[in-house]
Parts: sequence; structure tokens; C-alpha cells
Amino acid sequence: MKKQILALSLGLMSVVAFSQKKELRAAEKAIKKQDYTAALAAATSVEGMLETMDSKYKAQYYFVKGQALAGKNKYAEAAEAFNKLFAYEKEIGRERYSKDAQPMLNKLIEKVSNLGADLYNKGKNYKEAAKNFYLTYKLSPKDTSFLYNAAVSASLAKDYDTSLEYYNELKDLGYTGIATLYVATNKETGAVQNLGTKANRDAMVKIGQYINPTVQVTESKKAEIVKNIGYIYVNQGKTEEAITALQEARKSDPKDINLLMNEAQMYIKLEKMDKFGELMREAVALDPTNPVLFYNLGVVNANEDKIEEAIGFYKKAIELDPKYGDAYLNLGVTILNQRVDVIEEMNENLSNDKKYKELESKLKKICKEALPYLIEADKIARTENTVTSLMNIYDTLEMTDKADALRKVYKEMRGN
Repeated sequence: MKKQILALSLGLMSVVAFSQKKELRAAEKAIKKQDYTAALAAATSVEGMLETMDSKYKAQYYFVKGQALAGKNKYAEAAEAFNKLFAYEKEIGRERYSKDAQPMLNKLIEKVSNLGADLYNKGKNYKEAAKNFYLTYKLSPKDTSFLYNAAVSASLAKDYDTSLEYYNELKDLGYTGIATLYVATNKETGAVQNLGTKANRDAMVKIGQYINPTVQVTESKKAEIVKNIGYIYVNQGKTEEAITALQEARKSDPKDINLLMNEAQMYIKLEKMDKFGELMREAVALDPTNPVLFYNLGVVNANEDKIEEAIGFYKKAIELDPKYGDAYLNLGVTILNQRVDVIEEMNENLSNDKKYKELESKLKKICKEALPYLIEADKIARTENTVTSLMNIYDTLEMTDKADALRKVYKEMRGN
């Protein structure tokens, strides 16, 4: 009796194996006909037997299921099936299907990434681009640059919650975006191009199409990621989270001038100019030859009516960069702003001729002091601000010809 039961059990297993084989063959035939719905149905029908399934059929199941899902554009599920196939065949020490599945997965990843790029560059559909870039990353987790692309795209789509999620994932991964580029100069066009791999670059140089092979290393995106996290928090009205995000980043690298500047810019957005000024002083200590930092300190002090300090910082910016037009303009305007109190006092002394003339002389002295800086600003970049400021000075100094000449210029600029 026991022998009979054993024989019946063996017979049952044989029938089950035959059924699995039949369904998987049916799935393969459907895939050849591009009937992916039928292929998926046939593959799915044997899912309940996976625990007891023979190894060759189990590997085949993952293979056909991955193809069927890819055919139905269910890319994430297809990649999951292919990756289960790779893991399973690696476990059993056999790669019968993996060698065919890998190029299929690569093609699928390329298809999704190209779709994301087209949506971003051509369609400007940033929301859908973000979805495809993120899917590319999920299909190929080692390609973290696609997660970065997804974060940028979601931010451009103003989908800040999603963008923040992606940026935080990048931060948790320790993503820097630093990459090694193997570049060479195209002999025909003279353009420096990234040729992908060292082997490919060297081959292109060897056959004579490219010259001057070299290596370039891209800058870290760490500061940019932290900055963008902060800006998203600001857009969401979460000012404290924004400041915290940037301060935490600076703790890990307190001498990183980019992180410091990003935090400083955040305070401008939050209209906390006192904090901005503190960070600018810290920045100057880190980078004492940067004219922009001294210019910013000039702006902060001018806004706080610390005129002498502002003038000193603007002059330092000009000393470091003699062609810094904005520094010349702000320096001249800051000096001119000292006229306000003088003019008010003149109006209060209209009947006191002696006092009035003293104040008038003081006013002209201020204008003469500001004049060379505004002339230089106008030479570097003529704007309505430089022209109107110079007209006012020339009128005050009774330099009528120069003032009239600029009035004509001003009218032309205004389209009158």
C-alpha cells in the first residue's frame, strides 16, 4: 500500500512539472507573437508553484515574466523579475537565462532614461521627466545620477514634496555627483568632448579622430543639493527646516565656502540681513581675496546706515576687482546718499544765507567725491541708474553741458 501511494505521488509531481513546462512554453510562444497579455497570463498561472518548482523552470519563469512585463511597458515590475532571475541563477550557480536577460534589462533602462531626457529637453514636461528619471534609477540603482535628475526635474515642476524626497534620498546615499570624464579634442571641429570610457577615448585617439586626451573631474554637487533642500523648505514656508538643513551641512564641512554662501543667500530670502552680514564676515575670513564678499558686506552695512563701513567694503571690492561695475555704482550712490541730511538742513536754513552757503558747499563736496566712481560705473556698464545719478551730480555742480548731454541719452534709453 505504501508503495502505491509513493507511486501516485511521483505521478502527481510529473503532471505538475508537465503543466509548468506547458504554460511557460505557451508564454514563450506568446512573446514571439508580441502577445504580452497572453504571455503574462501564462507565466502568472504557475506562480503558485514557485516553492516546489524545478530550478530550470523557476529561472525560465522569471525570464518570460520579465519579457512579458517589459512588453506591457510595466518597466519597474519587469526589472524586478529580471533582477530576481539574476539573483536566483547566481544562487544555483547557473546562468542559462541571465546572459540573455541582461541586455534586455539594459535596453529597458535605456528606453526609460531616453524618454525622461526627451520629456525634459524637448517637451519641458518636468513632472513626467522626473517620474522616468526616478524609474531609471530604480531599474538601475547604481546609476544615482538619474535620482539627481529626478530631483531637479520635480523641483522645476514645482512638485516640491517629491523633489525634497529625492534630494533627501541623495543626501542619505552620500551622493556627490563627482565623475571622471575621459575627454579629447575632435580634430575636425576643435570641440572638447567627453568620450565616455577611457578605452573608448584612447581608441578614438589611436585612429586619429581625436587629439589631446585628458581627464576631467566634475565638481561636487553636495552643496547644491543642500542648498536646494533649503530652498524647497523656504518655498514650503518651513523656514526653520531650511536653516537647519544648511547649518547641518556646514557642520560636516565648515570651511566649504559654497555651503556658507548658500546659507547666507537663504537669510536674504528670509530678509534676515543681520545674519547675512555675520556670514559674510565669516566668508571674508575664509576667502579674503573674493571681491563679491566685500561687495555684499558693503550692501549690508549701507542698508544699516553704516556709511563709512559700507564705503570701505566697496573700495576693497574695487581694489580686488578694478572692473567691478556694481561696486563703483554702489560706492558712488552710498556717498551721494549723504546728501539727504544736508539738503534737509538747507531747506531749514533758507533765510540764513551764510549757513545755507556752507551747506551748499558741503553738498557740492559730496557730489565731487561720488563723481569719479559713478563715471567709472557708467563706463563699465551704462544703465539708467548711472545716467540719472550723473545728471543729478552735474546739475548740482552746475556742469550744465554735461547734464544736458546725458538728458538726451536718458530720453533715448527711455524711448522718448
